[in-house]
Amino acid sequence: MPGRRVKEEKELFYAFLRQNGLKKTYQKDLILETFLSTEGHLSVEDVYSLVRKKDKKVGIVTVFRTLKSLTACGIAREITLGDGLTRFEHSYHHPHHHHIICTECHKAIEFVSPELERIQMEIIRKYHFQPIHHRFQTYGICEDCREHRPVPELPKQD
Repeated sequence: MPGRRVKEEKELFYAFLRQNGLKKTYQKDLILETFLSTEGHLSVEDVYSLVRKKDKKVGIVTVFRTLKSLTACGIAREITLGDGLTRFEHSYHHPHHHHIICTECHKAIEFVSPELERIQMEIIRKYHFQPIHHRFQTYGICEDCREHRPVPELPKQD
């Protein structure tokens, strides 16, 4: 199945390029293949670094523009994890999910919640709202960071 999904994603990307008068190039192909073969939350710099291992001639602007194209055609989704960087994650044929993000180490935990989706749909219907997209992210401090954080001293009482 993964091979079929990759083929669909490539066809979707190439159709997007044609529809927008953009050229299919070796560099865009390399960026597409690199993105599709790498899971996770990838910044432009992450993808650039991976692509440069295969071809040092690819520029960071080409990586940025290609990732934006992948987002525009629905293969990728932009996310932020509270550290100032925009990242890209797989979107096409990946389940809709949400994130819990540590503000200390920036670890992102993905979770799927049918119950949360159901509640959201109830609220949308109640207010006769037409959603375009949504994102649910909770920021806090993960267990690992809490365990390594010094315990604040309480003021001494007389």
